[in-house]
Amino acid sequence: MHFTIHCLDKAGAVEQRLAHYDAHKAYLSSAPITMLVSGPLLAPDHETMIGSFFLVEADSQAQVEAFHNNDPFKKAAIWEKVSIHPFLKRVDNRAAT
Repeated sequence: MHFTIHCLDKAGAVEQRLAHYDAHKAYLSSAPITMLVSGPLLAPDHETMIGSFFLVEADSQAQVEAFHNNDPFKKAAIWEKVSIHPFLKRVDNRAAT
């Protein structure tokens, strides 16, 4: 099943985000779920990071929540608001690899 994880940072969290970036990136590369798409959400200036987005594949929402709870960004309390939702993929225009 597919799930989205939408995370908004606490105000002024850019420096804290950067301080934990390497640990976050390493965690994502060893994730126990399949990471399909991920990256930072940006402010209207298209530069300032204000959150994170993940599209993942997992067996259950509980598995996604466990993954999220172990993320270094979560442990560092960077995110102020997090939403996890099941996602029904109807269109995927990415080229097959």
